[in-house]
Amino acid sequence: MERQTNNKPLRFSRKDPKKFFQTLNKRVNDHFKNRKALKTGNWQLYLKTFIMFSLLVTPYFLILLSDFNIWIKLLLAILMGVGMAGVGMNVMHDGNHGSFSKYDWINKTMGASIYLLAGNVHNWKVQHNILHHTYTNIHGHDEDLEAGRIIRFSKHSDWFSFHRFQHYYAVLIYGLLTFNWVISSDFQQIRRYLKKKLTYRKKLQPLRQWIILIGTKILYSGIWIIIPMIVMNMAWWQILLGFFIMHYTAGLILSLTFQLAHVIEDAEMPLPDKETGNMKNTWAIHQLLTTVNFSTKNRFINWFTGGLNHQIEHHIFPHISHIHYTDIAKIVKKTAKEFNLPYNEYKTTRSALFSHFKHLKKMGGQPA
Repeated sequence: MERQTNNKPLRFSRKDPKKFFQTLNKRVNDHFKNRKALKTGNWQLYLKTFIMFSLLVTPYFLILLSDFNIWIKLLLAILMGVGMAGVGMNVMHDGNHGSFSKYDWINKTMGASIYLLAGNVHNWKVQHNILHHTYTNIHGHDEDLEAGRIIRFSKHSDWFSFHRFQHYYAVLIYGLLTFNWVISSDFQQIRRYLKKKLTYRKKLQPLRQWIILIGTKILYSGIWIIIPMIVMNMAWWQILLGFFIMHYTAGLILSLTFQLAHVIEDAEMPLPDKETGNMKNTWAIHQLLTTVNFSTKNRFINWFTGGLNHQIEHHIFPHISHIHYTDIAKIVKKTAKEFNLPYNEYKTTRSALFSHFKHLKKMGGQPA
């Protein structure tokens, strides 16, 4: 787990005299071994996959083939946005982490559902699996902390006077997440990652990635924009409005869910030592310090967010399906307490949201 920082390789500490992660890993492995259960998805995940795809696809065909008025169709567009977020959090996420199934081809198929959301597998795996999961909340390394200049998530980021109002306008920006995938961010990311030679594959394949990116964007536009314009008897601007509303709904849900895990008061944002590039803690302990759970007792939140409210468990065990997080959370929490380590969690989604916007307000204040 090394990355250049100020011409120094960023390294996590290997000193864990009490052997926290070794103990935790053994206990979690024993949990599955004793139950003779796989760490991947089960029938619960497969049923949820069907429901999430239904939420996305059924309104699409109803809009195309029905004579509903524009207001009902806009409501269906919102429902599609909910389905988009549901597919992203429950299906695509597990698939691209390799935790959906024990079969690699199924994981790849489910991971490829990101193309229905306007995203790109290569970019997502580099940004999320490599940069975010390895360098969680480390400024300059975890791109999830970057929002251009418009939002300041960390005290290590540059401050501008308009940041004083970011706790008011941030929620408006959050809804643009997946819409931004459509028009710009994927093209910028793939150029940046290929230039830096960042890839999750054994070999870098620039031409192949560009062909996949452009081809899937064309296919995506055909499904969600061109076909509706051909089939539906509606003005072009009404179709684009529905398309935008769908994306804005999905983007708002996804952004808020992600922010409550790391951009929040209790989540630390440490930096490596300037001289050595070394981090103070081991990687596993770093995850405990930089990650927060929320609303873990709420059955609907657990179900709909794909376990992303169990971010502590997900970050330490990203290759375990979210279906199992509620069970292993008991083990993680108990072990962290035994080793006198933090286990940060908010009891409700509301309290986590309050903390997030309070953090934004603090980061928006002019630094001393």
